[in-house]
Amino acid sequence: MAASISLKLTNRAPRKPIKKLPASVELPRDATVEDAKRLVAKQSGIDDFNRIGLFDPTTKMILKDRKALVVDEPGVASAGELVVKDLGSQIAWRTVFMIEYFGPILFHALIPLVRPYIYRISPFVYKNETETPITLVQWLLFALFQIHFLKREYETLFVHRFSANTMPAFNIFRNSAFYWSLAGLLCALDIYAPGSLSARDQLGALDYFGLGVFAVSEVCNWIVHQHFAGLRKPGGTEKGIPNCIGSSLVTAPNYMFEVLSWVGVILISRSWAVVVFIATGIVYMRRWSRGKEEALRNEFGDRYKKKKYTMLPGLI
Repeated sequence: MAASISLKLTNRAPRKPIKKLPASVELPRDATVEDAKRLVAKQSGIDDFNRIGLFDPTTKMILKDRKALVVDEPGVASAGELVVKDLGSQIAWRTVFMIEYFGPILFHALIPLVRPYIYRISPFVYKNETETPITLVQWLLFALFQIHFLKREYETLFVHRFSANTMPAFNIFRNSAFYWSLAGLLCALDIYAPGSLSARDQLGALDYFGLGVFAVSEVCNWIVHQHFAGLRKPGGTEKGIPNCIGSSLVTAPNYMFEVLSWVGVILISRSWAVVVFIATGIVYMRRWSRGKEEALRNEFGDRYKKKKYTMLPGLI
């Protein structure tokens, strides 16, 4: 058996081709997709190998698993070809997550500071109300938002293991808009407004129940994330079958507990803005959880117990 393989290289985007793309590349038989990307980038004069996207010439699908052997990709092996595209400027997944979650932390710290000024121009707030101090429930909600997103930041730095190195840099604006505008600005403006449904100084039975739902769900979400991280070796891309709290009910128990955490916040805040935020989030999580279910079925076949619901038992 030959110690190396020679693959033809073809530009995927003829209108924006990689100008210095070589006609072919010689790879060791044990070369991974990431190894191939590094070599193609070097020979094409591209500094960041993460810009290189490699595609199956038959299916036209991008080769996502950077640790997979190139020779094990059926379409590539049979055609003896790799289709190549410059994906443009890239940014690390971890960096994107850190920036996304910083938005709500920032707005929920900033809005209370400028509260006496921003609500003076609101037609829905009486001017004498702008001088009223932030209430007990509003401060509680401030704490819950900070706890949730600081937890997210910690998990991004020390828990999560990403299968991909980077994403297109432009995506940071799209991804951050959701958290910065909805969880951050919109929720903060509604929750800390004088006279809002959150402007209460006493906690009732519903508030205590909501606080309990939030606390239990955050702990469960933390446990699930720790378990998911343990399914993948550091720097690896392999998948594992989840076997943790909630995994017998749904494909993505982390999303289930995420939603339940925000249900707890809604019970305390009575805020329409929080409802809008998590309802929008459910739309995204629904698609992601179904993708996870499909990936687990394809990867493990009969070894994986198929789930009817992917994130919310009886609903989704």
